[in-house]
Amino acid sequence: QVQLVESGGGLVQAGGSLRLSCATSGRTFSSYCLGWFRQAPGKEREFVAAITSSGGSWSYAGSVKGRFTISTDNAKNTVYLQKNSLKPEDKAVYYCAAGANPTTMSRGQSDYWGQGTQVTVSS
Repeated sequence: QVQLVESGGGLVQAGGSLRLSCATSGRTFSSYCLGWFRQAPGKEREFVAAITSSGGSWSYAGSVKGRFTISTDNAKNTVYLQKNSLKPEDKAVYYCAAGANPTTMSRGQSDYWGQGTQVTVSS
């Protein structure tokens, strides 16, 4: 069974930073590409970023490129999403996801989802 456990959400002011973490098992970490999606109120879930466990391949949504950085810690079986220069429109529930590769995940495809963590950005 694949489990993805997110943490790190919260309230931050516009322009601030926040780091999300997603912990999983070693088997999941090595078998899947891991990434992040988000869903704002009244909107569909959208892709944010994804990375292979080796860190050798990744993908970002255009709206976050240059502000967000996805990374992995193989020793901890954890994927991170460092979010800088946050904007009010970044407010959403952020979901960790496990899928086939960064390309398919960037198209919205994922096999497993975490429970989500709320990120609120105040203006």
